[in-house]
Amino acid sequence: MTIAGDLQQRFLRLRENKAFEFFVISVIILSALVIGAKTYQIPQLAQDVFMVLDVAITLFFLAEIIVRMIAEGSLRRFFAKGWNVFDFIIVVASLVPVDDSEAALLGRLLRIFRVLRLVSIIPELRVLLSAFLTAIPRMGYVALLMFIVFYIYAAVGSMFFNRINPELWDNISISMLTLFRVATFEDWTDVMYETMRVYPLSWAYYLSFIFIVAFVFLNMMIGIVLETLQREHEAQSLESGEGEAAEVHSIEARTLDMAQRLERMEAMLERLAPDSKPGAK
Repeated sequence: MTIAGDLQQRFLRLRENKAFEFFVISVIILSALVIGAKTYQIPQLAQDVFMVLDVAITLFFLAEIIVRMIAEGSLRRFFAKGWNVFDFIIVVASLVPVDDSEAALLGRLLRIFRVLRLVSIIPELRVLLSAFLTAIPRMGYVALLMFIVFYIYAAVGSMFFNRINPELWDNISISMLTLFRVATFEDWTDVMYETMRVYPLSWAYYLSFIFIVAFVFLNMMIGIVLETLQREHEAQSLESGEGEAAEVHSIEARTLDMAQRLERMEAMLERLAPDSKPGAK
């Protein structure tokens, strides 16, 4: 084995070491705590300590990403994985200086996103984020339908309730904000009782809106997320070879392989014994 191959194997074992992974997670959490502590009024000595810690954390992340790049074997294989690209961008962005230069504010803002590295490190968080991103297109259609309902109810509310309280129902945009307040149950009964003094049956307007938006559409959103999350868990199980989905996939693969072998055996038997068929001379 060459020196480069030996180094790759060492870094590969280091990358897959659970203790090293836990240490990386601890450093990410420490980085988040340092960023949060800097938002308080702290003595100059503490600021100097945090500055040293920030530099040390940045150097550690740089060394860690280099270890992972070497352990991967090639840069093409490393950057072929989206999470590696995500980590690389965050680490490179952390190298922006945080002194009194023009890039100081940008550097501080970019360091905040180092907390997102927890997502790439912890598999369960990756599954949750992947499920969320996958569900966004389908949730968009539900959100569009919800907007249509909001628009219709806001137009109706503005027509009927404008004279009662212009601050809440003056035009369609303000009416939509009022309906958002109703949908989030933020003192919505006060709005309803105010209109019921003039229109006693206006309670049907609010209850129907709450039923459609808060119950139906919200549950549709939850159903989409749960379905997508289940698919992501199954995909992760298949990739790792663990879990119920992986076992079912393994059983199906073995069953298909056995069926193909039986078909080949039947074909061989038919070729070896053509005269054994009924009616053969």
